[in-house]
Amino acid sequence: MKFLCSLFTVFLPILFLSCNITRAVVNLHKNATFPALFIFGDSIFDTGNNNYIKTIAKANFPPYGKDFIGGIPTGRFSDGKIPSDLSAEELGIKTILPPFLDPSLQDQDLLTGVSFASASTGYDPLTARLSSVLSFSDQLELFKEYISKLNKIAGDEKSSAILRESLFLVDGGNNDFLITYFGTLLRKFQYDVPSYIDLLVSHASTFVQELYGLGARKIGVFGLPPIGCVPVSRTLRGGLKRKCAKEYNEAAQLFNNKLSAEIASLKSAQLSEAIIVYADIYNPTLDIIRNPQKYGTYFMFLTSTGFEIVDKGCCGTGTVELSFLCKYACSDVSDYVFWDSVHPTEKTYRIIVHRIFEEYISYFI
Repeated sequence: MKFLCSLFTVFLPILFLSCNITRAVVNLHKNATFPALFIFGDSIFDTGNNNYIKTIAKANFPPYGKDFIGGIPTGRFSDGKIPSDLSAEELGIKTILPPFLDPSLQDQDLLTGVSFASASTGYDPLTARLSSVLSFSDQLELFKEYISKLNKIAGDEKSSAILRESLFLVDGGNNDFLITYFGTLLRKFQYDVPSYIDLLVSHASTFVQELYGLGARKIGVFGLPPIGCVPVSRTLRGGLKRKCAKEYNEAAQLFNNKLSAEIASLKSAQLSEAIIVYADIYNPTLDIIRNPQKYGTYFMFLTSTGFEIVDKGCCGTGTVELSFLCKYACSDVSDYVFWDSVHPTEKTYRIIVHRIFEEYISYFI
């Protein structure tokens, strides 16, 4: 079980939806544009960086990607697109957001943004070490490498403008709790929940400040979703009825409260030139889990019913499978909130992402 816990690559800030990949769906101000999108975080945002490093935290094999373009597994932990891609769609930037480590990247890919995220990572450096993935410090080093490449492509002045006007999205904390704290228990012997949260928030704050120092000015930082309600948490800590794990959700809420306060402090004091927004993704996610039937969609002659299954993933038995344990998929993924035992389906991502995007994008305009 400890080995299985170490594979957790958690979903989080469940970001921005699009139903139209050719233009921004959200009504932006006519003069508002974002030249690029930059992503940092875990498996919710990893569009394939882990394909290029030595780790078991991968999703570059079927049935992952069954609903992606061409039905190709790309390293995205879902059946299709993930929030990184959907965010780029919403902003009208491009239809998919490539991983920075992809060796086939072209200049245009770099000019319009990439993902630096790595599945299974967390704010706690120990979390990344447990799964041999990119830590937040590693992602920052890759970003510095990116800036060097951008300067060669666009010149220093234009590069600075791109960074200043682009949107930066950051998520973390999921794996810190599901792997490092509640999973392997390595940190539980050192910290109680509040003190561990203080450690995570401190790391998150430092990361945001470092992004600011490298030229970022529009930064969205996402809190945790109800991590106790993902299928694997229900299986391991939800009792015979597989209810949401109360302890996990309480930790997520406390983390969110402390992270929100820290972001407000940074915004009002140290990083006065920046627009830094804390985004609540806990409540929108929980609403889908509690009220799945209300999330049907109706568009012209196309209809989609709400969700039928909220406590199991589409993959395997839906109770514990993820990563290489995900061997086969259900017949109708549209019935499921979750794709595997941790990560949502593209349908779920699209719904929640759009809701969050509409609520918070105005802060950056």
